[in-house]
Amino acid sequence: MTVASTSELELDRQNLIALIKAEAVFHGDFTLSSGKQATYYVDMRKLTLDHRAAPAIGRIMLDLVRDVDGIVAVGGLTLGADPIANAVMHESARTNAPLDAFVVRKEPKDHGRGRQVEGADVAGKRVVVVEDTSTTGQSALKAVEALRREGAEPVAVAVIVDRKTGAQAAVEAEGLQWLAAIDLDDLGLEPQ
Repeated sequence: MTVASTSELELDRQNLIALIKAEAVFHGDFTLSSGKQATYYVDMRKLTLDHRAAPAIGRIMLDLVRDVDGIVAVGGLTLGADPIANAVMHESARTNAPLDAFVVRKEPKDHGRGRQVEGADVAGKRVVVVEDTSTTGQSALKAVEALRREGAEPVAVAVIVDRKTGAQAAVEAEGLQWLAAIDLDDLGLEPQ
């Protein structure tokens, strides 16, 4: 279990856990993006785009990545990572070490500059990939692959909720640090 670095941030984290339990955990029969079947679904987009949760998500995720040396930007595969990266960027602007944000398109654009990574210039820079939840880690690793093609140095993957279903092992197998703000124990859920 992760604990935030200050009592104020831990209170944010506990309040976010309560919001997730109350409003973002749905029970039933679901097919995850990995194709796996699940009896519950954690819909973090419901909260990453919610005014009550987004500021806390920014503070919590910034705290989570604070010790990753030399990073200059956060982001990930669109759409799930976008509000998280923006929340972290906005929160970091209040610090002496602001971070930029980037968006990784699923495919490079077929017009204009043909970019797959938009926003911060990531070439030659250390970055962290963020996600709302992760089952297998494949979305994060797709973003990592695109970032590496752009010359970035992805060093970690940070998720709000770790589903404890193999993503950590897949990410670490690629030589990246795994960081999770909340796990299933925090939510009173069992891995599936």
